[in-house]
Amino acid sequence: MKMNLPNKLSVLRLCLVPVIIIVGMLPESILPFYISCIICAILFIGTSITDMLDGKIARKYNLITDFGKFLDPVADKFMVIGAMFVILYKFANLRTIMIFALIVVVFRELAVTSMRLVVSTGSNIVIAANNLGKIKTVSQIVAICSVFIEPVLQWIVRIIFNADWRTDIVPITWASIAFMMFMTVWSGINYIMAYWKYLDPEK
Repeated sequence: MKMNLPNKLSVLRLCLVPVIIIVGMLPESILPFYISCIICAILFIGTSITDMLDGKIARKYNLITDFGKFLDPVADKFMVIGAMFVILYKFANLRTIMIFALIVVVFRELAVTSMRLVVSTGSNIVIAANNLGKIKTVSQIVAICSVFIEPVLQWIVRIIFNADWRTDIVPITWASIAFMMFMTVWSGINYIMAYWKYLDPEK
């Protein structure tokens, strides 16, 4: 099957997800913790860049296809949820909040995806991503990057100042996760309220 560039970028993003999972779950005897965090951050940022590029290229050069409409959001969801599973495995100090965050993300995506499917097939209306949805996506990317990068920054500071302290306190990470959860819930409620009128319980 011949694919255009945006679709190739979406496929690349999808293929990078298992790479992130494997790297993130390698034991520290094989890949040291901080090196693993750096690699995961680089890979995740790379996948996020492909997410930004494929949409822009598709719109600019009129390369929007049905395959792309299907694959792009699927790759996005696998990218975020896959990285969150890595965090659950790798960061014991974040496990509790990440369980709640993962539940929020999965339920939101299932609800919105189901609504899109029903509305598009029943009312022939395409639910496009709105600004809240875009902010939600950015907040998820920032939160995940913060999880991987903040411990590395603390590690670098300890090396520079020759300090022997180590802390599980990661304020940037906690703040970004809390904001991500808020935006995920808000954008989901906004979608449901906007398109609820197209869901007829009698049909």
